[in-house]
Amino acid sequence: MVKQSIVVNENNGLHARPAGAVVKIAGGFESVINIIYKQKKANAKSIMGVMSLGVREGEEITIEADGIDEEEALKRMIELVKSNFEV
Repeated sequence: MVKQSIVVNENNGLHARPAGAVVKIAGGFESVINIIYKQKKANAKSIMGVMSLGVREGEEITIEADGIDEEEALKRMIELVKSNFEV
């Protein structure tokens, strides 16, 4: 398992559009990918799970990946957050 923390700088946090981008990218990997925010964990492949975290702009999240392609999955998810969820 690999994980990394990062600050979300998207103006409205992880609302519908960014959550959709997360699910789209996460769905391309075999690894289990989770987002952790304030002791809550959500499957990054579930739009409802990601949105239910309620992540706001300027807040820190941790992304963890576990599986055969975990390194690439984590790298791509971090790139997505850094790009403000531009797919």
